Amino acid sequence: MEHEIKVDNRGDFGLWAIEVAKQIISNEGFELARAARDGTDDDVRAAGNALGQAITNALMEVYDGLTEGADED
Repeated sequence: MEHEIKVDNRGDFGLWAIEVAKQIISNEGFELARAARDGTDDDVRAAGNALGQAITNALMEVYDGLTEGADED
């Protein structure tokens, strides 16, 4: 996302996850709903792919944060 945060416990991670989910749904979720209502099958497919990519990006951000500074073999 746009800035770095420090997660010290499960509660902090939960708050981060809620905020990220709200951002993803408000952006890509809205576009998917709009495409389903007004668009073609290709529009729905593209919006669904964008939603999936946003989720993937968020998960990769977490992974990168967990592995940052870890020794790579």
